[in-house]
Amino acid sequence: MANESIAAEVISASLSGAFSASALYPLEVLKTKMQAETGGGGGAGGVKSDGGSAGPEATESGDGDGGDDDDVWHDEPPASPGMIEYARRMHADGGVGCFYAGIETSAIQSAAEKALYFFAYTGLKNTYKGLTGAVQMGTLPNLFLGCLAEWAHLPVTLPIDCLTTKIQTDNSGAGAYALMTAMLSEKGLKGMYKGVQAYVVLCLKPAIQYTIFEQVKMVRLAGRRRSGSAEKGNEGDAGDESLGAAEAFFLGMVARTIATVVCFPYVRGKVMLQSTYAEGGAPRGGIPGMILEMFRDGGLGEVFRGIGPELTRGVLSAALMLMAKEKISAIVRNLLGSNQRRLGA
Repeated sequence: MANESIAAEVISASLSGAFSASALYPLEVLKTKMQAETGGGGGAGGVKSDGGSAGPEATESGDGDGGDDDDVWHDEPPASPGMIEYARRMHADGGVGCFYAGIETSAIQSAAEKALYFFAYTGLKNTYKGLTGAVQMGTLPNLFLGCLAEWAHLPVTLPIDCLTTKIQTDNSGAGAYALMTAMLSEKGLKGMYKGVQAYVVLCLKPAIQYTIFEQVKMVRLAGRRRSGSAEKGNEGDAGDESLGAAEAFFLGMVARTIATVVCFPYVRGKVMLQSTYAEGGAPRGGIPGMILEMFRDGGLGEVFRGIGPELTRGVLSAALMLMAKEKISAIVRNLLGSNQRRLGA
């Protein structure tokens, strides 16, 4: 039964991850570009010292796009635009295509991340239950195993994440292969793991999200089993193990909102390291130092720049992913259970 559970979790997580990432990819590009900006960039509309206009993508300095670290804004730095205005300026500068740059790598990254996360998480959870004899896990063990599972997929997914961020914030017109080659030639393999230090804190984000989801789901399903009111359409072995679509969607939204607000400063710090700062150019103190510097420059507004699209995309993505995962997981469990019954007959 443990192997069936792992297979169901991996297949459902991979498919639902790719689906949610692709469906909401324009919001992913928008939030990444907004997070990658520094306070002086103003987000799209100032004029740089070379006379060229600085669109919303002008967030990088000296990384293959002809930028200059010493560019100075001659106009007064415009106020940071809101999400809708920023998107409008992006569309004016680059058309619809700029919202889909890197969608293939993002779908691959999301599918691999979710599959590896749930493979590690489900395996660790089964091991924990086997060693302790616990029927259900408490909140703290769930958080701890969630953090371990997050670190388990980073060796594979972080390089893809770095490349996706580079594609989203690059305005040189280079393709994914050219950008990856440039990153490797300039900084070696280390450049593909830029921002890994952020995961000392960011490992808590999925851990918080999935712990909230799993703990509330556990209570909900236990109540459903006690009342004997399992929803129609969930008959069979998976009936008491899956939430309804609306339940999973709403719970996924709540869980992701809490996790995002708690971890957002480190989310932004990771994006800035991957896109804006040249190698060795980040402030002293790493990401905590960057957060303090942002706070000194613009207060909490600067620290939480881009949280609007991050919440919009992240909350909808998590809700769609967890809704699809619950349904796909139930189907896979039923199929595996049916196959096992046929083999045992």
